[in-house]
Amino acid sequence: MDTNADPATPEPALVRFLALAAGITVANLYYSQPLLSLMATSFHLSPAGITLMPMVTQIGYALGLLLLLPLGDSHERKHLIVSTTLALSVALVAVAAASSVAFLMVASLVLGAVTIIPQLLVPFAATLAPPARRGRVVGTVMSGLLIGIILSRSISGAASAYVTWRSIYLGAAVANLALGVALASLLPKQMPSERLSYPDLLRSLTGLVWDEPVLRRHMAVGAFGFAAFSIFWTTLIFHAARLAPDHAARLVGVFGLFGVAGALAAPIAGHLSDRIVATWVNGLSLLMVLMGFGVLWRGAHSLALLALGVVLLDAGVQASHISNQTRIYNLHPDKRSRLNAAYMTAYFIGGASGSAVGGLVWSRLHWAGVCAGGALFALCALVSLFTVGRETGTVLT
Repeated sequence: MDTNADPATPEPALVRFLALAAGITVANLYYSQPLLSLMATSFHLSPAGITLMPMVTQIGYALGLLLLLPLGDSHERKHLIVSTTLALSVALVAVAAASSVAFLMVASLVLGAVTIIPQLLVPFAATLAPPARRGRVVGTVMSGLLIGIILSRSISGAASAYVTWRSIYLGAAVANLALGVALASLLPKQMPSERLSYPDLLRSLTGLVWDEPVLRRHMAVGAFGFAAFSIFWTTLIFHAARLAPDHAARLVGVFGLFGVAGALAAPIAGHLSDRIVATWVNGLSLLMVLMGFGVLWRGAHSLALLALGVVLLDAGVQASHISNQTRIYNLHPDKRSRLNAAYMTAYFIGGASGSAVGGLVWSRLHWAGVCAGGALFALCALVSLFTVGRETGTVLT
């Protein structure tokens, strides 16, 4: 049965389970951020050196999105989701067992490549939902994903006071193994609407990017927005080490909890994108990001202002992200995995760039440079929203 045809509103319990699964799996990309100081000590690396680890993970994720995610348009999606989740468990064990920097980087690359499950789950949920509720359903699943990002930092930051960073990754491997079993039991089958060979699938992905100016626009907006997000979260641990040298990892975990505003913003942004012009939702979200970096710069030594800056930054980036995805999913219902692959590949290339720039500007300009770099990325996203893929005189959509 092709579930793409005439979808009914999915059961709320299934949508919540998809949100939970998205949160558990995406967390694996972010456990490292509060642990970077500990990992730097373990491998005798400088701050600039250890920030290569999240950068390599994000590059791996971008490769997985580009090379693996399109399979969701030509293969039975439940089987693809379950098998990838089990592969993720193996990759987490490899990171935990890394005995050299080279092995850590290779394992991190593979970890990123197979952590594509959330981006398989989002179009899975979008296909289950009728058009009138698609934004809300996508927003709900994305809220689970965002809570996973938030709790990953908080959990790893808090747990680092009691166990090694390797134990945290082993615990994550067990959690993802259990999730794979649950997904196999609870997900319905979802057949694709067409069967394409793998080369044809990749060629059609290139054609989508070439033919769809709306897709190119939101790829640019998403890439710059996530670069702003990554430059902050990759370097926060080093700023926290200056504020509270003995409690840096736990402080990052606490700041992560303030990012729950981003999770709350996701379903709201999805709901608004179903009803009003998505461009305005997106533009206001990116203005929040700019304001957030202003607050973060002004409050460099104030925990209260730093917390407020985190709220503005996370809520703005995630609301923009939901608006981007809601817009592209309406382009071609039968090609959602490929649309998402193109968008998320650009998104995480932006994230990897933000991580790399973060390590460089921190080593030279410290916190002021981080805030300036993040604000510049946010400004580029805002400009892209109103210029990329638009002809003079076109109506905003």
